[in-house]
This record gives sequence, structure tokens and C-alpha cells, in this order.
Amino acid sequence: MLRLAHILNPVKTPNGSELAIVQPITFESMRVARDFVTGTSVELFSASYPEDHPIIPPYFLKTPDLDRSVRDTPAFTGKKKLPFIKDILQRLYDSTDAEWLIYTNADIALMPQFYAVVAQFIEAGHDAILINRRRISRAYHSVAELPQMYSDIGASHPGYDCFVFHRKLLAHFILDDICIGVPFIEVSLLHNIITHAARLKHIDDMHLTFHIGMEVMPPVDQDLYQHNRITYEQKIRPQLKPHFDSRKFPYQDLSFPVRMIKYGLNPCYSTALMLELEGKTMMRKIKILLDEIRWRILAR
Repeated sequence: MLRLAHILNPVKTPNGSELAIVQPITFESMRVARDFVTGTSVELFSASYPEDHPIIPPYFLKTPDLDRSVRDTPAFTGKKKLPFIKDILQRLYDSTDAEWLIYTNADIALMPQFYAVVAQFIEAGHDAILINRRRISRAYHSVAELPQMYSDIGASHPGYDCFVFHRKLLAHFILDDICIGVPFIEVSLLHNIITHAARLKHIDDMHLTFHIGMEVMPPVDQDLYQHNRITYEQKIRPQLKPHFDSRKFPYQDLSFPVRMIKYGLNPCYSTALMLELEGKTMMRKIKILLDEIRWRILAR
């Protein structure tokens, strides 16, 4: 039987806060999706700090408490207690022997068919899946409204907040001290998966996950943003870049002009980097063509 293990980082926040409203919806949507799928085993895990335990539903399996955060850095002592993504993923890996691991943000809810569709793509041979969410109205506030949320088609979103991958890939990920909840967490996971997956599936046109709220790029803490950006650009990307291949990036089924527009508009991609990678791929194709011509002449 196919086995999936899904983890997220629940956070206890003040009553009435945005996260306090949406997290129960996320939790219940995961339970519904777990109970909906047949022929596939789904384990739900949480990675949190001790103070977050009261909000975690009993159907989640608690991994060992997180023991680090950005606050351990002197410059960030007054910031939100944000954990590092590598700590969360390692706890998931250590807590299950399921072959397939899933990470989503705590404010990303699932459609009932989520795990069933993921299982189908895995069975089709994909070893990693990226899923873009839908955005729906902020008017929803209650778990009781889930049927309406399921029915709200909403709008697409270009960012990445749902990652499915085979557990063997995690050993190759380079994540350093990237914290969650701040931009460049998605870039770091995205580029690690693109680099190490053999057969990646990118889903940006299916209604599988959703987020309450239509905003695309909300305000962020600039200090933590710079921390994640510098960590990615100076510590992660230099190690991944030698292994980048444009043919493994999303949008390869589109024409060159269209995919470059897509890359240019999506903050998860650097236009300069993608042009460089596309150029290398083109030169490789030209070399193959010239080698073939040379061989045909020699073979006469």
C-alpha cells in the first residue's frame, strides 16, 4: 500500500488572529482528505513548540518538540518564533518510514481528493510533486463553511506552498537555516526538488489546495526576508547551481517566449539565471546536432 506522511507546523496564536481562524480549517480539511482516500495510507504529523500543543487535534501525530528558532540568532531575538524548515522535515523523516513525504504551510487547506490525486501521480512514476494553491474569499471564518470553500473555485496563485517528494530525496536537500513563514523558503524547497527529483510533476491548474485570502504577496518582515534571501543566494544556490538543468524546471512544455515571461513574472525564478540555463541547454542541443552531422559525414 502506498504510504504518505504529511507534516505542518501548527502555531498557537491569539484568538481572532488570521492564523487562529484558518488553522482549524486546515486541520479539518486534512482529516477529511485522509478519510476520503482509499487504497492509500495517510499519516498526519505536526512539528511544533511545547506551547503550541493545545491547538493540535488528536488525529495528528506529534513529532519531538522543535528546539530551535530564528530567535536563537542574537539579531532576531525579538522576532516571531519561526522554526527552520530542515528541522521540520527531519522530524517527519525520523518519525515515519512512509516513502512519500508532504509539507504544506499551516494556512493551506486541502480539497477532499488531494491525497487521492497525489497517489495517482506517484503511481504514474513521479518522484516529486509541486502543487500551486487556489485563493478564495476572506469571507470564510468557520470549519462549518468547508463545503462552501470546496465549492469556491477562487483564483490561481503563482507561489509554492505544497511539496510532495520521495523520502530518499531529503538526504540531498541543502536547506541551511532557511526559516518558514518568510519568502525564499519556497524558492529553497523548489530548487532543491527541481535539482534532485528525477521526474517532477508541477501542478498549477488543478483545484487541490486553497488559501483563504486573495492577496498574492503580503507584507513581510524585512529582516527575516533578507536572512532567508542571503542564506539562499550565498549558501544554497551556489551548491545547487552546478546541477541545474533548465529542462527540469516548470513550463518546459511552453514556447521559449512564453516560459520566459512566466519566469520573469514569478518571484520564485531569476530571469537572469533562467536565461543562462536556457542558453546552456541550447548550446548542448547545437553540439549534439553538430556531432551528428560530423558523424554522418565520416560514415560515408
